[in-house]
Amino acid sequence: MDLFLQTLLNGMLQSGIYALVASGLALAVGVVGIVNFAHGEFLMIGAFMAWAASAFLGIDPLLSLPIVAVAVFGVGALTYRVSIRHVLLAPELNQMLLTFGLGILLQNLALMLLGGNTRTVTTPYQASSLNIGELSIGGPKAIAFGLAVVLLGALYFMLYRTVLGRQMRAVAQNRRGAQLIGIPVDRVYLIAFGVSCGLAAVAGVLVSVLLFASPTVGLVFALKAFAIIVMAGLGNLTGVLWASVILGLSEALVQTYVPGGGGWSDAVFFLMIFGTLVIRSFRKAA
Repeated sequence: MDLFLQTLLNGMLQSGIYALVASGLALAVGVVGIVNFAHGEFLMIGAFMAWAASAFLGIDPLLSLPIVAVAVFGVGALTYRVSIRHVLLAPELNQMLLTFGLGILLQNLALMLLGGNTRTVTTPYQASSLNIGELSIGGPKAIAFGLAVVLLGALYFMLYRTVLGRQMRAVAQNRRGAQLIGIPVDRVYLIAFGVSCGLAAVAGVLVSVLLFASPTVGLVFALKAFAIIVMAGLGNLTGVLWASVILGLSEALVQTYVPGGGGWSDAVFFLMIFGTLVIRSFRKAA
C-alpha cells in the first residue's frame, strides 16, 4: 500500500510541471489560434538561462525565475511581432511550418552555441526531502509543484478576474466581434503569446533544477503538452489540469508496476491521444 501511495504522490508532483507547460501551449492555441511547435524550445531557453544564472552569477535558479519569465516573455512578444502575426490568417499548414522551423532554428542555435552536453545545476536543497509518515517527497519536486500551483492559480486569476483576461477570452471566442467592440486584438495576441512563452520558460527553470538543461530537453515536455491539450480539448485551460494529472499518474503507475516501465511510459501519452480521438470520433458519429 505504501508503494502505491508513493507512486500516486510522485505522479501528482510530476503533473504540476506538465500542467504548467501545457497551460502555456493551450493559451497560444486557445487565444492566438496557433499551434506553437516551438513551445518546447522556449522551455529549453528558460532551462539554459537558469543554468547560466547559477553557473556564472551564482544565483539560485529559483531566484532567477522572475527574470527568466520576463525575459522570455519579451522574446515571445518579439517572435509574435516579427513572425507569428503575419501567418495568423494564413492556412494552418503555413502556421505549422513556421513554428516548426522556428523550433528547429532555436534548437540548432543552442547546439551551435552550447554544444550537445547536458548542463546541471547544484542547489543546497537538491538532496533534501520531506517525510509524511511512510511517504517521502523530494525537496526540489515539492518546491516545483508548489510554484506550479501558484503560477497556474495566477494564470486562472488573470483570465477570469481581470480586464485583460476577459479580453483574451472574448478574442478567443470571436476575433471579429472583439474587434467591433474595441478590443485591441493584436495587442491581446502579443501578450497571450508572450505569456505562453513565459510559462514555458518558467517550466524550463523548474526542469533545470529537477533534471538538466540541454538543447533537446524541451522536446519531451512539448510532446507531452500536446498530448495533454488533445485530451483536454484544444484551448481548454480547465481541462488541462485533469489531463495533466491523468498523464502524471499513468506514467508513475506504469514505471512502478510494469516490467521495463521506463520504456513503456514513453508510449502512455500516445495511447491516451489515440483513445481520446477514437472516443470523440464515436461521439461525433452518434
